[in-house]
Amino acid sequence: MRKNIILISLLTLFHTLAMAQKKEFTLDDLIPGGTTYWQNTVPENCYLTWWGDKCVKLDVDKCSLVDMKTGQATQVLVTIEDINTILSTEGKKNIKSLLYSVMPQGDKSLILVRRTENELSLINWETKKTEWSVNLERDAENTDYDRQKIAYTVSHNLNVVDQNGERHVISTDGSDDITYGESVHRNEFGIEKGTFWSNNGDKLAFYRMDQSMVSTYPQVNITPQADNTRCARMVADKYPMAGEKSHKVTVGIYDLKTKKTIYLKAGDPTDRYFTNISWAPDDKSIYMIELNRDQNHGELVEYEVTTGEKKRTLFSEDNKKYYEPTAPIAFLPWDNNKFIYQTRKDGYRHIYLYDADGHELRQLTKGKYEVIDFLGFNKKDKTVIYTSNENNALEKTIYKVDMSGRRKAVGSQKGWHNVTISETGRYVADNYSSPQTARAVDLIDTHNGATTNVLTARDKWEEYNVPEIKSGTIKAADGVTDLYYRITLPANFDPQKKYPAIVYVYGGPHAHVVDASRNYGARGWDIWMAQKGYVMFSIDNRGSENRGLEFEQATFRNLGVEEMKDQMKGVEYLKSLEYVDSTRLGVHGWSFGGFMTTSLMTTYPDVFKCGVAGGPVIDWKYYEVMYGERYMDTPQDNPEGYERTSLLNKAPNLKGRLMIIYGGNDPVCVPQHTLSFIRACIDADRYPDLFTYPGDGHNMTGTDRVHLHKVITRYFEEHL
Repeated sequence: MRKNIILISLLTLFHTLAMAQKKEFTLDDLIPGGTTYWQNTVPENCYLTWWGDKCVKLDVDKCSLVDMKTGQATQVLVTIEDINTILSTEGKKNIKSLLYSVMPQGDKSLILVRRTENELSLINWETKKTEWSVNLERDAENTDYDRQKIAYTVSHNLNVVDQNGERHVISTDGSDDITYGESVHRNEFGIEKGTFWSNNGDKLAFYRMDQSMVSTYPQVNITPQADNTRCARMVADKYPMAGEKSHKVTVGIYDLKTKKTIYLKAGDPTDRYFTNISWAPDDKSIYMIELNRDQNHGELVEYEVTTGEKKRTLFSEDNKKYYEPTAPIAFLPWDNNKFIYQTRKDGYRHIYLYDADGHELRQLTKGKYEVIDFLGFNKKDKTVIYTSNENNALEKTIYKVDMSGRRKAVGSQKGWHNVTISETGRYVADNYSSPQTARAVDLIDTHNGATTNVLTARDKWEEYNVPEIKSGTIKAADGVTDLYYRITLPANFDPQKKYPAIVYVYGGPHAHVVDASRNYGARGWDIWMAQKGYVMFSIDNRGSENRGLEFEQATFRNLGVEEMKDQMKGVEYLKSLEYVDSTRLGVHGWSFGGFMTTSLMTTYPDVFKCGVAGGPVIDWKYYEVMYGERYMDTPQDNPEGYERTSLLNKAPNLKGRLMIIYGGNDPVCVPQHTLSFIRACIDADRYPDLFTYPGDGHNMTGTDRVHLHKVITRYFEEHL
C-alpha cells in the first residue's frame, strides 16, 4: 500500500514538473496582431495555387511546380530575383515577397504580379518579359482582373483598362449617392463585389446603386486633416435602417467592343434585391435572382444581353418566413443546356440539377445535412465537387456527386477543410485541421481519390501548457434538438477546486463558434483566460448556421428569445459541473454576440455577475434593412417583436457589471446602438461601463486587437 502511495506521489510530481517546464502563453502569442502571434502559435502553412491543372507552390522567394505524386516542389518556375530584375528594367518598384504578390494565369507561362493594389504586370516566366502592365489611379478600388483587362472604381465611378492599355470610362456621375461597380445590398445574399466579367471577357456586368433616398448616418472623423483643420468632421455613411427607405439597384452591361452600356429592363427597382448574377455559357444571356423586400419570394430571371430585355422567368421560390439565395446558378461545363442551383427548399441546403428552361431534373444531394461550399466541376468525370457536413454536424469535408445523384467522399473525412480546385476539377488542394491535427495540406485526385500529403504541420502548442478542450452535446430548450458545445478547462485543472466560468457567445445566423477544426474552434482569448484560471464555455444555439432551415428559422421575428433559452441550457450544464463556481458566471460576445451578452445580462440579471459586450445591436430597428428585415420583418409589421427584443426596455433590469466596447466609426452596428443603451441606463439609474476605439470600425485589428483583449481580460479579472 505504502509503495503505491509513493508511486502515485512520484507520478504526480513528475507530471507537475513536466507541466512547470512548459511555456506559458502571452496575449501576443494568441491574438492576431500580437507581436509573436504568427511565429509562436500559428501552425506552419504551405501556399498552393493552380496553374491550369498543375499545382504551384508559392514561397517568399520562388514559385515552384509541385509533383502531384510526391507533393514535393520539383521545378522552380520563377524567382523573386527574376521578377524584380524585369520590374527594375521597366523602372517599376520591386516586390518583397511572392506569397501575396503573384498569381499564375491559366495553363500558359504567365504570372500576374501585383506590386500594389493599383499596379499590376503580366510576366511570361519563360521569356522573362512583361506582356501587359497597368498603373491605376492611386485611389482606385474594387479591382477585378480578367485576362489582361481590369475593372476598377475611382470615387464611385467605374472604369476598365483593356488588353491594349486603353481606358474605358463607364460612368462619370458617381458620388456618395450614386455608386457603380461596388458591392450592393450591404453584402447580403452572397454579394461580395460589384462587377462580373462575361466568359469571353468582352463584356462587363456591373451594379449601379442609387442611395440618394437612404438616411445618412453621421460618422465622425476626429483625425486632423492635411490642411491643418483641427475640428472633427462628419463623414456620410448611407445606412438604411429597418423599415425605412432602401436603396435602388440596377444592373448594367458594358460592351468593350462597342463601348456602349445597356441596363437590364427589370422594372422598378424599389424595394427589390437583385442578386446572384451569372452569365450563360455563350454570353448571350445573363441571369439573376430577383427578391422582394419581404424576402419570401424570389425568381430566377433571364435577360438578353444586347438589349437588356427580359426573356423569361425560369422558376420562382417561396418561403413563409424567408428565402435567402446566396449562390448563382452554374452551368455544366460539358452541357450548356443544364445548370445546378443551390436551395434549401427541402429544409437543408442542397444541389439540384435543372435544364436551361428552368425545369428541375433531379435533386443531386439529399439528407439532413448542409452543402457548405460549391467548389466546381470535374469536367471529365462530370461530377460536382463540394463540401458538406454530411459526415458530422461539426465537420466540413469534401464530396463529389454525379448527375444521377451518386455521391462519394473525397479525401480525409475528419475535421474542417478549406479547399481550392484546379481548372478542370481533376485535383483539389485541401488545407484542413481537426481537434487532433494542427494543420495538414493534401493534394487529392478527385477522379480516383489518390491523396498526396504536402504538409503535416508540427503543433507549436506542444511547447506550451495547453488547457484541455472538449466538445459534446446537450438538448436545446425545445427538449429535442442537439446543441454542440465546447468547454475549455483551466490550465493545471484540479476537479476539486471551484472556478469562475465565462460563456463566450455569438448565437446569430451565418456563423458558428464550435466545429471540428483545431481545438474545436477555440479562440486565442479562450486559451488565455483558461490559463488564468477560468472555465471557458461556448454553445451554438438554434439560429446559428449549418444545421438546416428549421434550426435557423426558430428565431424568426424574435431575435434573441429562443437563442437565450438555449444559452441558458448551456448555463444549466455549467452549473451542474462541481468545479464551476455558479456565483461567478460571466458572458462575452461581439456583434450579434454583443447583443446576446447584453440580452442575457438584462434578461437573467441574477445569473451573470459580469459581462463584456462588443459592438452590440441594442435595438433591431437601428439595424440595416436586408439582414434586419429578413429575420425580424419590419418594425411596422412586427412591432411586438421589435418591442420584445429591444434592450432599451431592459436597461432597468441590469444588476451585474457590464462593459460595452464599440468602434467609434462602426459602420455595421452604428454607435447609436451603444449610445442609446447608455442613455437608457442613465435614465434607469443603472451604471454600465463604456470603452471605445476612436477611428475603428466594427472590429479592432492589429495592435488595437491585442489592446482590446487586454481591456476585456482586465474587466473580468476585476469583477469576476
